[in-house]
Amino acid sequence: MGLLDGKKGLIYGVRNEWSIAWGCAQSLAREGATLALTYLGEREEKDVRKLAAKLDEGAVPLIAPCDLTDEAQVTALHQQIKEQFGALDFVIHCVAFAKGLSGRYVDVSYDDFAVSLQVSSYTLVTAARHAAPLMTRGGSIVTLTYIGGERVIPNYNAAGISKAALESSVRYLANDLGVDGIRVNAISAGPTKTLSGKGISGFSNMMKFHAASSPLRHGTTIDQVGDVCAFFVSDWSRGVTGDVLFVDSGYHMLGMPTPAETITE
Repeated sequence: MGLLDGKKGLIYGVRNEWSIAWGCAQSLAREGATLALTYLGEREEKDVRKLAAKLDEGAVPLIAPCDLTDEAQVTALHQQIKEQFGALDFVIHCVAFAKGLSGRYVDVSYDDFAVSLQVSSYTLVTAARHAAPLMTRGGSIVTLTYIGGERVIPNYNAAGISKAALESSVRYLANDLGVDGIRVNAISAGPTKTLSGKGISGFSNMMKFHAASSPLRHGTTIDQVGDVCAFFVSDWSRGVTGDVLFVDSGYHMLGMPTPAETITE
């Protein structure tokens, strides 16, 4: 018996074997959940299908295109889910994109700010709005955030502002949807080896500093995040909502900055 036997859910953001969403998919499938996965384009579809084939047979009966900034695509996806699953028990939102990362935040353009906020934060609202009617027996919505929404992180800029908005959205959505038995929480992962992380200047140094200075003396991996995601999806967290849980080896509690420049390649 798995912790999530009988539960059906949707994961946004599985892109490749390094993505945190893939770590979540593996943990959820291992515990018995049935999954629907999404992709953005033809190339990504191939990668997602290859990954899904690595899970237990029948774990991923639905793989569909969905851009969360496209209302028509989101509507079509949930119609498919309704027809195939009948209901939803959880949604995992692993979606983020930001521009205007380097340089000074004061110089970030409105266009870069707007696209960062839309993709990294408002898409959670879109995902929740469409999923809620299918969560007829209550449910769990989980998103991914980062400490850059609380503290100033070099070369994070608009992404940090977007994460702050995302975390605030978690609380407001938790308040709205709690009456329907739907919980909304966030996981704040430490620096993790992902393709998106590599797009941040100095990120590899940040990972090394994090692993060397965090209380547990190791970095954050996608399977660590995935297992916490399974907890949030399960009934074991039935009394938790509107929360941000750190999975970062304890780094968040330290009273020090992140001097990525102090560790060289």
